[in-house]
Amino acid sequence: MKTLGQRAHRLGGLRLERMRASPLWMDDERGGGFRNRHPMLAGLRDASAPRPTLSDFLCGGERRTPRHPLPSLDPRAAWQRPSDTGLRATWLGHSTVLIEIDGYKVLTDPVWGPRASPLRFAGPKRFQPVPVKLKELPLPDLVLISHDHYDHLDYPTVVALARHTSVPIVTSLGVGAHLEAWGVPAGRTTELDWWERFALPGGELEIVAAPSQHFSGRGLKDRNATLWSSLVIRTAKHRVFFSGDTGLTTEYQVIRERLGPFDLVMLEVGAYHPAWGDIHLGPANALKAWQLLGGGPLLPIHWGTFALALHPWDEPAETLLAQAPALGTPLVMPRLGEPVEPSRVETVTPWWRGVDASGAAPATPAAPPMSPARVPDLHLPRDLPWPLD
Repeated sequence: MKTLGQRAHRLGGLRLERMRASPLWMDDERGGGFRNRHPMLAGLRDASAPRPTLSDFLCGGERRTPRHPLPSLDPRAAWQRPSDTGLRATWLGHSTVLIEIDGYKVLTDPVWGPRASPLRFAGPKRFQPVPVKLKELPLPDLVLISHDHYDHLDYPTVVALARHTSVPIVTSLGVGAHLEAWGVPAGRTTELDWWERFALPGGELEIVAAPSQHFSGRGLKDRNATLWSSLVIRTAKHRVFFSGDTGLTTEYQVIRERLGPFDLVMLEVGAYHPAWGDIHLGPANALKAWQLLGGGPLLPIHWGTFALALHPWDEPAETLLAQAPALGTPLVMPRLGEPVEPSRVETVTPWWRGVDASGAAPATPAAPPMSPARVPDLHLPRDLPWPLD
C-alpha cells in the first residue's frame, strides 16, 4: 500500500486524493485500501474447502490444460465487413474481447503476453495463443482494463499499446499508476470509481464503471491498493455488460436497474474454486448473476487460455451447457477468433469437445504469443501469493 501511495504522490497526488475520497476506500493501520462494501450473497464460499496451496497449483488437478490447441479462426476478413445488427463480439481468449458496437471498437482486458505472472520463467503460462497478433488487430477506439491482476493487466501488451497507438484507456481507480509507470501518457488514461462515467468525444459511446466483488494487487505489499470494477459499454442503441473478475453479489440487481437491460452479458466462468466463491463466479454462479442482471445473451469469458485453478479446462463450458437450458439462458459460445452477433446466435456447438481425444487443428493458423524473451523483468517479489488472479 505504501508503495502505491508513494507512486501516486510522485505523479502529483491527485490520483491518491481521488482514491482516498472514494466511498470504497478505508484507512487502516497499513495505510488504507479499497474494500468490497456491497452485500455478498450467503453461502458462496465453501468453508470446508481448503484453500489451494502452491503445491496444488504445481502438481494438483486433472486435465487443467487441453492436450491439443483449441479450434480458432482468423477474424480479420470478417472484421472488414460491418456488423449487420450494430453489435458484434470476437472472443480472443480469457477476458480479451473485441466489441464492435454501433461503429465503435472497444477492446476489453487485452492480454497477449505468454504468462499471467510477474516472472518471465514461471507462473501460469498461456496454453492457447491469441488468434491474431496484436499488430493485426483493427485499431480500437477504446481499451478497457477492469483491474490490475496479471491476467487482465498485461505488461507487454500495455507497453506495445503505449508505443504504437494513441488509443485512450479506461480503467478502475488507481490502476493508471501502473500504466504511467510503463510509459502510457497520463492524458490517455481515465480512472473511474464505481458509477462514474466516461464518454468519447461526441458522447455517442459511454463507459460506466459498476460494482464487482473481487480484490486487487500485483505484489506482496499492494493488495487492494487499486480498485476493481465491472464495466458497461453503451450507445443509444446497445448496452454490453463486462464483468471483469467478480464473485456473486446483490449489486447485480442494482446494476440491472441503473444500467440495464443488456444486449450482451460477458461473465467470468473459469478459474474458480469452492474456497474462492466470494471473489470468482464459476459457471453456476455466473448463471445466477445473469438472472440478477436481467438476462440477455451470455458470452462466457475468463476460460480457455490459462490454467489458473485446479478444475478441468473445459469444465466451465460443460457446466454452462448443462445448466443453461433450464433457465432459458441464451448462450453465445463462439470459437476463439469467431466474430458473432449476439442477437443472431440460436444454438451452441460444443466445439471444445474432442480436443483432448484427437486434437482440433485451428481453422487458420493462430498467432503465437509474445516471446518470453521480449518481456522485461518486472523486478517484483518471487514469492507472490496464489492465486495471481
